Amino acid sequence: MDRVSKHNYYLDIAQTVAERSTCLRKKYGAIIVKDDAIIATGYNGAPRGRKNCNDLNFCMREKLNIPRGERYELCRAVHAEANAIISAPRDQMLGATLYQTCVSPQDGSIVGNICSCMMCKRLVINAGITTVIFRDTKDEYHVVDVQEWIDDDDSLSGQFGY
Repeated sequence: MDRVSKHNYYLDIAQTVAERSTCLRKKYGAIIVKDDAIIATGYNGAPRGRKNCNDLNFCMREKLNIPRGERYELCRAVHAEANAIISAPRDQMLGATLYQTCVSPQDGSIVGNICSCMMCKRLVINAGITTVIFRDTKDEYHVVDVQEWIDDDDSLSGQFGY
């Protein structure tokens, strides 16, 4: 009997969390894990009490044809990483791993080659999370050492998007 790897186990859970997303562009799910225990979960959607894009039936960034990774001040959503971090006590995030998955709202297929936006990278760094694991396919993923985001400060590059 084949047993799913630990990383894919947590990525499967993050993918289930993504199903709660209310975004019309992409559904993200994130979970924070430390010492083999899930500390918090998060998905992208409007702040509590505000209407979600799927309730309004439009995305302002889509309507304005804004490329991915740019002009997030126009987005109604709080990102999955941010929602997970908001829900977790900082002392439990120190040294933790964040698992993240993205699926298409159109067909539920896995969207690979994802990365956190500049704003979420800052939140992950300040939360004390040390590793981020992004799903690429059902069985493949890539691992980021958060120290790389500190050493390679993309906020100084002058480039937008990701």
